[in-house]
Amino acid sequence: MRTQWDAYIRDFGKVLRHDNKSPRTIEGYTDAATFLADWLAEHGKLVHPADLTRYEIGEWIAHLTETRSASTADTRYRALRQFFKFLIAEGEIDEHPMRHMSPPAVPEKPVDVVPLPVIKALLNQCSGRDLVSRRDTAIVRLLMDTGGRLSEIGNLTVEDLDLEQDQIAVLGKGRRPRVLPIGSNTSLALSRYLRVRATHRHAKRPQLWLADKNRPPMTDNGIKLMLRRRGRALEPPIANLHAHQFRHTAAHEWLANDGSETDLMRLMGWRSPQMLRRYGASLADERARDAHRKMGLGDRI
Repeated sequence: MRTQWDAYIRDFGKVLRHDNKSPRTIEGYTDAATFLADWLAEHGKLVHPADLTRYEIGEWIAHLTETRSASTADTRYRALRQFFKFLIAEGEIDEHPMRHMSPPAVPEKPVDVVPLPVIKALLNQCSGRDLVSRRDTAIVRLLMDTGGRLSEIGNLTVEDLDLEQDQIAVLGKGRRPRVLPIGSNTSLALSRYLRVRATHRHAKRPQLWLADKNRPPMTDNGIKLMLRRRGRALEPPIANLHAHQFRHTAAHEWLANDGSETDLMRLMGWRSPQMLRRYGASLADERARDAHRKMGLGDRI
């Protein structure tokens, strides 16, 4: 029976690749089905998917909420729904076993934004003229200026930069491309980095971000580690500074300065207003208080 599950999961991955899903999405979706099969086998409940009921799946989801985070349980719940939709399309099962199930409740956990004075302190820390300083300055400015995802900024190539028009081309979720404008300071930071980069041993590599000491290009994980190291060197230190905080900060600053919600959705690559609400939630109360002060309702009477 496990061999049959493995074959279904393998073919599920093929369909996702055909649909041009990102490697991360494919991995997350197929992992969910694999982890469910592992749990069912461990508990002596592994049957053909056609014989699976919402009760067994519910037990596994409950197990996830107890041993993992509610967010992880929700992500795997939604991935499993796609797996069983695939099995229906393939004619392997007649009914969706999760049709009467509801997703697990996920408590709202607003991501902390990075105050602008902290970002300025971070840039001061990167104020050198060496490759690492200029690279890190450009990365921090890009993250803040564009609100780009870690993968979008981390996977940039030299050809993705248009410093004449002050814009960059990124590949977002679902492999959807978009062009993001950048400010003059960010464009200048990139130009300064490119001048130093030209002397690097791997300067002819297409990847934009190069490591120091003539090592190969940086990965997403390299940027993660750089931000964490830079954050811990601040005073006071930030224990786990990460790229997504800049994305939330960019969204907050945009909304706080009366930027259009529609424009923000397009710049951030969101297709659903739900994401707009989620990213705007971090300091929504603060923006509401500021709006009240600007209106001066109590001072009009």
